[in-house]
Amino acid sequence: MNLPDRARLTVDLDALAHNRSVIAANAPGAEVAAVVKADAYGLGAGPVARRLYQEGTRSFFVARLSEGMTLRRELGGRAAHIFVLDGLLSGTADAMAAAGLIPVVSTRDQLQHGTILARAGMPLEVALQIDTGMNRQGLTLADAHAIASDQEMMRHLNITLVMSHLGSATAPGESRNPQQLQRFQQTRTAFPTVRASLAASAGGFLGAEYAYDLVRAGISLYGGGPEERPDPRLKAVATLTAPILDIRHLQAGDRVGYGESFTASGEMRVAVIAAGYADGLIRAAMGRGMAWAAGAPRPLLAVNMDLTVVDIGDAPLAIGEHVELLGANARLDDLAAAAGTVAHEVLVRLSTRAERIYIGA
Repeated sequence: MNLPDRARLTVDLDALAHNRSVIAANAPGAEVAAVVKADAYGLGAGPVARRLYQEGTRSFFVARLSEGMTLRRELGGRAAHIFVLDGLLSGTADAMAAAGLIPVVSTRDQLQHGTILARAGMPLEVALQIDTGMNRQGLTLADAHAIASDQEMMRHLNITLVMSHLGSATAPGESRNPQQLQRFQQTRTAFPTVRASLAASAGGFLGAEYAYDLVRAGISLYGGGPEERPDPRLKAVATLTAPILDIRHLQAGDRVGYGESFTASGEMRVAVIAAGYADGLIRAAMGRGMAWAAGAPRPLLAVNMDLTVVDIGDAPLAIGEHVELLGANARLDDLAAAAGTVAHEVLVRLSTRAERIYIGA
């Protein structure tokens, strides 16, 4: 039901498909997999995955076992490879097998657990994650070579992907990128017949040498630029708008919202918008972030739980009209920068209170 006082989140799946094609064009020859963890970055894993499947996506990455099980149900009978980044935790093997999920093994304990299961007659398809310099998750390079030379282990493990993760891909000139590339190539030589993946979204734009067999597209599918700033090649997938509840006139010295958030230096005209941090806006963006209304950016003066106050100057706006808080004009990366965070956090904070509309489902 389209209620007049409610914020509205529009998820443009046609824009999602466009972004997928952009990523594919920048990584020719590589499969473009989709990272749909955290409910597809808050935009709805079911609708997102089904549209991407329609576009040719056959590999998906989630973080948790529960996410993988949910995604398998959402995809129905569609044949897809679903990788679980948490890996093979104790007690998860039966559920992994039942849902046809592929754990991304990143510790020696997980590796040993998988080998024991395989020897006991419960072989699982697995991926290996190798740490090439991010120091967050992954087996060491020495581990990788030891696995590759262990004929007993290789006979029992069905390794279908070897992967790593770049820590500085959003900064193309960073020295860590070629360092990690070189280390990953050393890993690749140990598994010459296994598919390989080094690049996520940003890495997919670094050059063909980073693409390997599979690019794990995440934030750039949803409109986030590979260098954490707006990229004209990518379209906004999420658009958050909310109606104007009131228009107020301020005088010099008038304060807006709680505490010292904003004080008018002169006469001002402001709009009170029916959305706040309970809808996903980040309070830290006030004073720096911009909404969009009447064809121009409008400063965010105050962000409260349910309300946001925007400077609208003399714009021809009226109560009931919607203001764009995130979208094609109020860009995702710009809002993230204003809040001192990244686009990923902006998206996953979007709440379920806003009415959701899917285009192109």
